[in-house]
Amino acid sequence: MPKMKTKSGAKKRFKFTATGKIKVAAAGKRHGMIKRSNKFIRNARGTMVLEEQDARIVRKYMPYQR
Repeated sequence: MPKMKTKSGAKKRFKFTATGKIKVAAAGKRHGMIKRSNKFIRNARGTMVLEEQDARIVRKYMPYQR
């Protein structure tokens, strides 16, 4: 059987933690900051862990990252 390919968009956007959870950067921080509240910008700083329902989808795109 041939190997499955990793989706190249997914490997650029997601990283796995040591326990197998998926880290992702906060959404909504690329442009339009002037209309966002300071609280939104502060809370969207850094990375966050995906919920399990979303993580299942990402794992299909990255078959060898477990």
